[in-house]
Amino acid sequence: MANNQLQSIKARFGIVGSSSLLDAALDTAVRVAATDLTVLITGESGVGKEVFSKIIHGLSSRKHNDFIAVNCGAIPEGTINSELFGHEKGSFTGAMGDRKGYFETVNGGTIFLDEIGEMPLDTQAYLLRVLESGEFIRVGASKSMKTDVRIIAATNVNLEEAVRKGKFREDLYYRLSTVPIRVPALKERREDITLLFRKFAYDFAEKYRMQPIRLDERAEIVLENYNWPGNIRELKNVAEQLSVLSEERLLTADQLQRTMPQLFNRNLPVIAERHSGGESFQERDILYKVLFDMKNDLNDLKSLIYELVRSNDLHMPDIGSVRQLTPAYGSTYPAHNTPAFESSDYGTNERGKYFPSGEHDRVMPIIIDPGKTSSNFDKSEEADSPLAMDEIEKEAIRRALKKYNGRRKEAAEELKISERTLYRKIKQYDL
Repeated sequence: MANNQLQSIKARFGIVGSSSLLDAALDTAVRVAATDLTVLITGESGVGKEVFSKIIHGLSSRKHNDFIAVNCGAIPEGTINSELFGHEKGSFTGAMGDRKGYFETVNGGTIFLDEIGEMPLDTQAYLLRVLESGEFIRVGASKSMKTDVRIIAATNVNLEEAVRKGKFREDLYYRLSTVPIRVPALKERREDITLLFRKFAYDFAEKYRMQPIRLDERAEIVLENYNWPGNIRELKNVAEQLSVLSEERLLTADQLQRTMPQLFNRNLPVIAERHSGGESFQERDILYKVLFDMKNDLNDLKSLIYELVRSNDLHMPDIGSVRQLTPAYGSTYPAHNTPAFESSDYGTNERGKYFPSGEHDRVMPIIIDPGKTSSNFDKSEEADSPLAMDEIEKEAIRRALKKYNGRRKEAAEELKISERTLYRKIKQYDL
């Protein structure tokens, strides 16, 4: 779609923003509007899904017919069938007469079913029949009726997960998602946050007959770095509060912090909670603990090396040059009796130890004086080969059992796993 056409649609429906994700969603909505295909709009709460439904209706051949938005989560389960499909007189207590439902009154138009994931399962069966044959039955009636309604659905929940849990019909899900449109969250289009704030600020200035508020550069950065869990709805609310509560019309980051300190919250990642009985999380905790222990061991090893270098008055090579000069796998250092170790190619330090000094030299070795450290150095020691994950886990369990003299309860608490899991691991590893 041409950029001019896209900008025209944004201006017509009050869309603010230049994000590529937003433009992609708009492009899909415009393309599908000319058809009668069912559309499923997904996205977090507050991103403006209903605006997209109005765009689809407004650009369709049904634009001169009725459009109605129905919040499926706001209608009680006992009355939603009557609201959507109507009822006959006397079909239930309080049904004093016949009533037309939305599918009858909006015939020829468009129905927007918001929060479709909250729709009861029996209502889902009725809706599926409408999508497949265009027929519905009033509550308490025995005769089916025809309707010509385009359905646009929206949800902020994962319908695929709801299908797996048996809370949403799989056949209805595939009928609804003929054309899916995902509306991006505000945190995914941070370049639009300042533009949206200015738009809301001018709207509220006109509404309350005051000067619009503005933000300095640091305050704008604060808004752009906030996570906006409430999306555009939350941003609009913030703009209104600041318009009313702020005495100054130009807000700084410090003033913003005093007025709305929640905007300075940072949503850092956290470790997910373990599910009850979820052994995969418990086993992962063991590996995390082992990895942290390995990190501590590496730090101890570094400290030991630096102490050896310091106590023996050795030279520590620059780490940048070490990385550049590290030989490839399979290469070896030449022995001291090879021609590569000629005195003309190597310099000496004050202790007489040889070090490379040429442009193509290899990594500088750290040579420890045998006279001073032979008692602390065992030439038979060799680097251990990397342990498999099972071996790491086994070693962690062995250490915990040894630490608590075989008491499984304390060892399980140390490893952050259940006693049952620990018992199974003990049998598995024959400990």
